[in-house]
Formats: sequence, C-alpha cells, structure tokens
Amino acid sequence: MVIPGGVSGSICNWRTKMSDVLTLSAESRDRAGKGASRALRNSGRVPAVIYGNNEAPEGVHFEEKLLVKALMTGHFFNSVIMIEVGGKQVRTLPKDVQFHPVTDRPLHADFLRIGEHSEVHVEVPVKFTDEALSPGMKRGAVLNVVRHELELVCDAAMIPDDIEISLSGLDVGASIHISHVNLPNGAKSAITDRDFTIATLVAPSGLKSAEGDTTKEG
Repeated sequence: MVIPGGVSGSICNWRTKMSDVLTLSAESRDRAGKGASRALRNSGRVPAVIYGNNEAPEGVHFEEKLLVKALMTGHFFNSVIMIEVGGKQVRTLPKDVQFHPVTDRPLHADFLRIGEHSEVHVEVPVKFTDEALSPGMKRGAVLNVVRHELELVCDAAMIPDDIEISLSGLDVGASIHISHVNLPNGAKSAITDRDFTIATLVAPSGLKSAEGDTTKEG
C-alpha cells in the first residue's frame, strides 16, 4: 500500500490501554415528567434513563458532581459505564447527554444496556504523532484534520482510548484514508461504503507561491 507523499504500509498505531470502566452510583427515579426532572436538578441531581437489551427502560438519577467528573475524563462516550442502582450493577454505554445551552450543566443522560462482550458502535478520538519525523511538516505543511474521531464497531470489553496515527515519512500532499489505518484486533470501521479521508498534509501558502513561481519560470 502506497500513501501519497512517498510512504508505504500501515501508518497507524493504537494505544494498547483500553478505555477504563467507569462506575457511577445512581438512584431509581419513580416519577417522570418535566416537573419531577426540574425538582431533581434543583437538588443537584441529573435525571437519566437506561434502555435496551430487550428490557424495559429504567429511570435513574445521578449526583451532578459525579456525572460531571466522569464527563471530564475525556473518554466518557467511549467507555463502559457500570451504573450501580438498587444493589445491582448495570453495564452500559453512554449514548447522549443533554446540556443547558447557557450554563453547560448536564440536564439529562441516556445509557444503553450492553452485555460484557456486546458489539458496540463507538466514536474513538484520533491522535497524530511523530510530526518531527514528517518531511511535509518540516517544510511547513498544515495538518488538515477531516475527522477528529473514527466511528468503530468493536467488542465492548475492547474499546480503545484512541487511535494514534503516525505522520512519520509523510510529505506535502499526503492523504490519510481509513484503508491506511491498522485498527485493533476485532475492531472495524462502521463506515464501509467508501475509503474516507481522515487527514491531509496541505502545503502552506508560501510554499504554494514558491512552487507556482518555479512552474512559471519553467
């Protein structure tokens, strides 16, 4: 496999450390509706619902500070969340958190029940490494990131923290596509109908002008 810019082979490394399993304590929510949810928020709690896995939806609520702390880990949405409620643990995957448009306080959260080895869809952050080893970056190229996250399908127990992509050897004009990425064992791209672009190395305006002048002189 040859990547534009003169590099062959796979250019991706993934972190061997998988996302931590986070634990959140919750209490059952008996009442639903806007009034009940407002009362919970006023008391420092965040209403939420757990659904899926062929079971009835279950209303719960969390201490706001604990939920915010979990959100601040940076990998909340690609982590398995063990919710402790009513003396039992429920394995879940976060699906959505609604925030207040002004204060950014969490207003409501949705969690999907999953089995220990369920196949799940997650969005995993992309990180780029080895800029110093890229001829293009040394020449002043700009890394144009098209996708900051990759949508993957993988085992719930094997969700990677992130996907690291090395820029080593890449020159100006190089394009990194999903086909260039060696994903972790058992993981695959959720997008299968096209070889989408993850990032490109774009020539800076000064380099474009210099190359243009050279072409005119020739």
